[in-house]
Amino acid sequence: MRAVVMYGPGDVRVDQTERPTIAEPTDAVIRLAASCICGSDLWPYRGADDVDHQPMGHEYVGVVEEVGDDVAQVRVGDFVVGSFFSSDNTCAICRAGYQSHCVHRGPGAVPGAQAEYARIPHADGTLVATPGPPADDLVPSLLAASDVLGTGWFAAVAAEAGPGKTVAVVGDGAVGLLGVLAARQLGAERVIAMSRHADRQALARDFGATDVVEERGDAGVARIKQLTDGLGAHSTIEAVGTQESMMQAIRSTRPGGHVGYVGVSHDVVLPGRQLFYSGVHLHGGPAPVRRFLPDLIDRIWRRHIDPGKVFDLTLPLDEAAEGYRAMDERRAIKVLLTV
Repeated sequence: MRAVVMYGPGDVRVDQTERPTIAEPTDAVIRLAASCICGSDLWPYRGADDVDHQPMGHEYVGVVEEVGDDVAQVRVGDFVVGSFFSSDNTCAICRAGYQSHCVHRGPGAVPGAQAEYARIPHADGTLVATPGPPADDLVPSLLAASDVLGTGWFAAVAAEAGPGKTVAVVGDGAVGLLGVLAARQLGAERVIAMSRHADRQALARDFGATDVVEERGDAGVARIKQLTDGLGAHSTIEAVGTQESMMQAIRSTRPGGHVGYVGVSHDVVLPGRQLFYSGVHLHGGPAPVRRFLPDLIDRIWRRHIDPGKVFDLTLPLDEAAEGYRAMDERRAIKVLLTV
């Protein structure tokens, strides 16, 4: 099969690799209908994370082709959405709603989802079938649910976005933009998107942002305070993963408020004294996307939300390298790969 492999920083190729097969009785093999490039894939692409001949991709939708003997919840022919981590969905941690920390956690798609086929461990706990074959125009939104929508949703939940709340969103990538959508869906009265890019600002407003702040750092914090009677936001979503973004999120939040952080952390250090006196709640980490999938699929299926708008460039799998370049150069927010 064809699969995207990152040989090293900046070196993405489409190789002929071995098609995965059932390895455990709890596995399923799916034929990918679509995959995509994640902002987190850019960390190794830019050399911030080590990479050496790594199969890529962790966001996926597709059709079940084979199932192991112990798989009972999904069937051959089902159109399914999965998560970037596999989970049994039965352990105590899963039952508490934190499937991304399942005691049997593993990769969600083996060897990677930017490919024609993938093996899904713990298929019954990882995959959620749609009510039937989706219309073509629903596929991008279902694909978004597998990570960026689910992650933005978790960020909004962790930040306790809800009725009467003002939510600030730090980060205007796909996760931040869908955090805007999630906050509004959860009933937030006001959502402030922090973005310097006109195209992303427009999409943020389309998803429900009521205000846009272009400033960053101290100026960005000051602007958020100005918009909130000097208090700061009730809820703040951090969707970048840098020291600057984390501190901007904490400092933009009022005492007693909540920060939901989902940006993959890179060299973030929290100054203890500043955190101590901030009076804010911090919660986040790898999103338990599986917790939210049934609800998100239902909202998409009923066309109540359209998170697929976050994909602003679609390319065939064979042109994955161009997709990486486009996202790295900020010519695209998020790239969908057709398989």
